[in-house]
Amino acid sequence: MDANGTVAEGFEPVRDAFVRNFGTLGDRGAAVTVYRDGHKVVDLWGGTRDVDGTEPWQRGTAQIVRSATKGVAAAVLLLLHQRGELDLDAPVVKWWPEYEAAGKERTLVRHLLAHRAGVPVLDRPLTVAQAADPELGAAAVAAQAPAWQPGTDHGYHAQTYSWLTAELVRRVTGRPIDEWIADEIAGPVGADFWLGLPPAEAARVGRVGPVAAEEAAGALRTRPKRAVSDAYADPESLTRRAFGAITPQPDENDPLYRAAALPASNGIATADGLARIYASLIGEVDGGVRLFTPETADLARGEQSSGPDRVLVVNTRFGLGYMLHGSASPLLSPGSFGHPGRGGALGFADPESGIAFGYVTNGFRSSVTADPRAQALVRAVRTALTGS
Repeated sequence: MDANGTVAEGFEPVRDAFVRNFGTLGDRGAAVTVYRDGHKVVDLWGGTRDVDGTEPWQRGTAQIVRSATKGVAAAVLLLLHQRGELDLDAPVVKWWPEYEAAGKERTLVRHLLAHRAGVPVLDRPLTVAQAADPELGAAAVAAQAPAWQPGTDHGYHAQTYSWLTAELVRRVTGRPIDEWIADEIAGPVGADFWLGLPPAEAARVGRVGPVAAEEAAGALRTRPKRAVSDAYADPESLTRRAFGAITPQPDENDPLYRAAALPASNGIATADGLARIYASLIGEVDGGVRLFTPETADLARGEQSSGPDRVLVVNTRFGLGYMLHGSASPLLSPGSFGHPGRGGALGFADPESGIAFGYVTNGFRSSVTADPRAQALVRAVRTALTGS
């Protein structure tokens, strides 16, 4: 497979790794974009637009990015804080009084972002149609009793993160989170990113589906070892229940699902869109827009949670809405912050090197946080920067 696009001098290792992903790691269609100091240095795409098709991937082909959406949703809350509209250390009930139910009155805004809110599960899972209704989702999570005392531990809020963040944004601003992202993030930055896919953009989005390939060492997989296998197999475990908060699992190719606004799981983006948003969090993009101040970027990547994750079982690290560099989710360096999407996608920023990275694919694998294809590309970026 030949890669389409361009790489700046010195970033050739990224092209090599991208091509190898198709030959050895099962990629069917994918794209990767890298910015350095706000300027694009890698812009590559290849394969087919659909995981099960033959039409070539084009410049501007977009895909659903699953939990990589969470990093963009987190940016909304941090920008509201930056503008003085949201206090991270205030209780959620200041804006959302109904959230006090079942002993959650002391939950802080930062707990929602750091996966410390204690509500990764719903006792009564929602259907896809119910999950797409923001009022129903918000009411369900507001009524839910916490699995642990909020603020005392952490566990990945795989699906409930959607209603926690979206409802808080609506209460603070009076606007739905998808509209806020379009008007205040994607629009000003010039990023191809949608939460709630507009009908006019539907033709750009490929079909996604599972692919299989040999796993690389170090990837956190759905069933990487006995402890996690047992957790997923047990219908009463936090692991199984957290990922099953929407039941049955949605058809991610369904136009109705893609049109919903679920900031935990169904954002749609190009690789350039993801990378461009992250570039705007750490500097000016193409000499123009910068979203985060340096202080807000430091807040985003300040460690809030670390150690054994009560949902993902392995050790995880979170800042305010972002996964941090660690064994479960290796990024470029200890100072990086970003978010993977289960099965492939990845977006992150690294302030020290000025790197912003975006990878999207139509072939979803069993990896949860460290997909080997994305990891191969991250290692190639590191090689390009260091020469080793």
